[in-house]
Amino acid sequence: MAGEPEADCLFCKIVAGEVPATVVRETDTVVAFQDINPQAPCHVLVIPKAHYRDAASLATADPALAADVLRETGAVATQLKVDASGYRVVFNTGTGAGQTVFHAHAHVLGGRGLEWPPG
Repeated sequence: MAGEPEADCLFCKIVAGEVPATVVRETDTVVAFQDINPQAPCHVLVIPKAHYRDAASLATADPALAADVLRETGAVATQLKVDASGYRVVFNTGTGAGQTVFHAHAHVLGGRGLEWPPG
């Protein structure tokens, strides 16, 4: 069922405290942690604690939670001091777009110049 933890989901395991992560922010609904393979000096993942496969299913099922995720991307950028210089928020959806963990998550990238288009 959407929103329920999935036993084989890496991010659900991080939420449950079963897999370690370097947490930078946490609320009742969202966890933000350092990416283990950073693509920029600031590369943090912001995830809902509830399991949704991707950003579209999250937004459809729980718009308020989707808003929490997006709001926390800004809070992460401010906390890590990349808000003034600029940062990018990316939601990859599907394997063709580079999604490798099928639990909705936003990448917050900053701390260096970010070319457009990204690739």
